[in-house]
Amino acid sequence: MPVLVVKDGPGPGTQVPSQLQRIPIPLLSPTSDCTGKTVKGRVVHKGPLVSMGEDNYVLKTVIQEVDSQQNMSPEHSSINIILFGALAKDYSESVSQGDMLLVTGFSVGNSPTAQKDKLHACNLQLAGDDAWMYVWPSTVSPRASVPRKRTSPASTEVTKAVKVVKYTYVPLSDLKPGVVVNVYAVVTFFKQPFRTKGTDYCSTLKITDQSNKKVGCTIFCDKLEEHPKIFKMGDIIRLHRVKTQLFNGAISLLTSHGFSVVTFDGMVGSPVVPRTSSESFKFGEEDCQVVEALRTWAANQSLVPAQPCVPLSAVQPKTYFDLTCQLLAKAPVDSSCTLLKVWDGSKCPHPLLDVFVEPNTLEGCPTLSKDMANLTANVLVYDNHVEVARQFKPGSYLRIYNLHAVPGASRLPSNDSGQSDQTGHLGFHLHGGTSYGRGLRVLPEDSPDILDLKKILETFSESDINDSSMFEVWSTPPESFGTAPDEIATERTCDHTVEQVSLAEVKSRSPPQVFHVQVQLKSYQPQRLYQSLKLFCHKCKTIEPPSESPSRTLTLLMSSQLMGKGKAKELIFLMGATLEETCRIASAYSNIVPVTSPQGTMTPLDLSAPFLFRGTKRYYGCKQCSQLKVGESLGEGVEVWDEKSVADALGVQLLQYGLLMKLELQDGTGFLEALLWRDAESFFHVSAEDAAADQEAQDRVQETMDRLCPPGSSTAERPWMDLCLSAYTVEENGQRRACYQICHTGTRGTNPHTHPHASPRDT
Repeated sequence: MPVLVVKDGPGPGTQVPSQLQRIPIPLLSPTSDCTGKTVKGRVVHKGPLVSMGEDNYVLKTVIQEVDSQQNMSPEHSSINIILFGALAKDYSESVSQGDMLLVTGFSVGNSPTAQKDKLHACNLQLAGDDAWMYVWPSTVSPRASVPRKRTSPASTEVTKAVKVVKYTYVPLSDLKPGVVVNVYAVVTFFKQPFRTKGTDYCSTLKITDQSNKKVGCTIFCDKLEEHPKIFKMGDIIRLHRVKTQLFNGAISLLTSHGFSVVTFDGMVGSPVVPRTSSESFKFGEEDCQVVEALRTWAANQSLVPAQPCVPLSAVQPKTYFDLTCQLLAKAPVDSSCTLLKVWDGSKCPHPLLDVFVEPNTLEGCPTLSKDMANLTANVLVYDNHVEVARQFKPGSYLRIYNLHAVPGASRLPSNDSGQSDQTGHLGFHLHGGTSYGRGLRVLPEDSPDILDLKKILETFSESDINDSSMFEVWSTPPESFGTAPDEIATERTCDHTVEQVSLAEVKSRSPPQVFHVQVQLKSYQPQRLYQSLKLFCHKCKTIEPPSESPSRTLTLLMSSQLMGKGKAKELIFLMGATLEETCRIASAYSNIVPVTSPQGTMTPLDLSAPFLFRGTKRYYGCKQCSQLKVGESLGEGVEVWDEKSVADALGVQLLQYGLLMKLELQDGTGFLEALLWRDAESFFHVSAEDAAADQEAQDRVQETMDRLCPPGSSTAERPWMDLCLSAYTVEENGQRRACYQICHTGTRGTNPHTHPHASPRDT
């Protein structure tokens, strides 16, 4: 089952056996006689090597007819090839994209992915000793053929050396018209992709490098995600296979066949992390050195703005600026305008315009607590940007380019008399068109550009919870009791320097405030503590209880062909398994992903059920924020599997476990209901994730509540608690009311099962 790598130079065995006859790819069919036949084409896609067990591999590649005389469409001249066993591994180590490939000893079958990938209706399958492959590396002429059979470690080293593709990068000052080149450069200007009059998206850039030559670049791609992921001026870009052309007396670059692009953050000292939608690209130490050199050079040339974005606190009227922010809510205004409610944690020094829309049109959380309502900015997005803005989900982090700070309400669509008193207020408009790089985009969660923003917004997290089911007002007659504490069951861990007050005084003051109180626990909900376990989405702020997988009675299917690269023992996809069967398998394997196969395409199950089982732990995804991926490539290319990497591979927004309880507190002056949510894990010294799967962790929570509120006990028998309370407001049915949450507090005691510290997770 050899792969024969062809090298320059004459010699014995230089020709493909003369008795073999070539079949053009467009003429292949399931009834084709493959005996003594060959198929030849250029490798246009090379998939990852997938391990199905010891010495058992599979790999998919695509070749394209390059010199066919048939008048056929490109879709019919490109075909999938499936390689099995040692041949797949041999191919993975010997062949690169762009090489010329000739195969023999194959069988022809129907392609199950033809409608999706728009390639040939058939595929070629190669396995066994009769399968042979002749490879001409892209740097070698296919007319000179010296095949080498890889039958020894020595020949393996030779083959690996042949397959390495060395890219040459041309300085911008050396570009000549009419050639295809590879370049590295710094982005000095860019426009977000916009839809052309045809089916493509177009984006334009201006780039430069150490030669100080400035070059324009126009990129056409039919998919939005294939455009370069540029977030700000100064980012580094690598372009492969772009064509030079002379336009208006100047050299410019244009995408050509096989075009690919990778971008990097341009800030000196930031991690060198490639940004690309490509599943396969080469990036090594030399590339890292080139990126670092361009960063340093650009910084010395003042090409990178010292402050790429302006916070709301520094905005001045009638100016244009870039804004990095978080989307709170959105609503359509009319067919050519969309409202985005955003914030960046800073307060604009000017009064902000309040845009009225019908409440039932708003998606997301339209208002913050009272103390933060003046931090919300209303951004009106117009014309060609509306299509992009309406795809955003509340909770996303955005960058808005060339945003206009407009004083007054005169330009508001559907302006009414209710807004006439806002003439001097500041509004924000993203005008139509792409001039000056105008546009907006979502920033990824791990972007270095939003790290500082996240830290700022986290300081306001007390107001994130608005679970109305936990805020019901109960009318209970007050009781009187002694106030001499015999036992303090909790301790405050905050640094607040405030005096201890009574519950009556807490209720008399307006939020937002922080209080220290000494109280007893009168009652708590839920009584069945497993019901306190919740799932929380940090993007859309929804809270929901975990659910079980629906029971099934179908046949259990373990499809090892769908495993990620080299992860046969770490990631398993299950189809048609009951909950009991899944749990049994999960006890022996690290990662179990239940899937279904509607219309022959593999996809994760509905997110009402766990999308991942890891031992006794189950993980859920957000139905609103997840964008499930489908197809046989699920999970490819991941090196280390954990719940986050599995979620990312499946397109799932991972939900975090949390503990949510309502405690009714009492002292000699009255009663007060408070939530235990954000700091519940540090309160109990238990991880919510552990409590979802571990009986011992659940018992620790139950023991704590039994100690604070012993069943059947009187008030005098219950311990006192030192608590830190955070007061804030929520809005329900147009009414604002004060709510309270226990924070910065942990239980005391020498419970032998209690962990010394369980790291609280700030959600």
